[in-house]
Amino acid sequence: MNKERVYALLFSSVYPLYIKKAETKGRTKEEVDTIIFWLTGYNKNTLQQQIDKKNNFQTFFAEAPKINPNAVKITGIICGYRIEEIEDELIKKIRYLDKLVDELAKGKKMEKILRT
Repeated sequence: MNKERVYALLFSSVYPLYIKKAETKGRTKEEVDTIIFWLTGYNKNTLQQQIDKKNNFQTFFAEAPKINPNAVKITGIICGYRIEEIEDELIKKIRYLDKLVDELAKGKKMEKILRT
């Protein structure tokens, strides 16, 4: 995995892909946002600021108000990697988000996705 390339990815360029993935499976942008708010502590305004600033994933997660402590309950395989075994903290957080959006697109209930 090319970490520098992943670190440099703009959140604002991936965010619409998360929404598209969810919407093609009958889910909504609001549900994607709920997942992001839960994981990162951002709210509607602060998320929009991140998008407007065109921050990369490294900055997006560095500026996140608070990573949800239940994020450690996100396990499994995403993009061929077992999340629990990822050592790089930034890559792990990106994969957390990928996994949550994937679960949404697969039709899981929001309570299960948000580990409540």
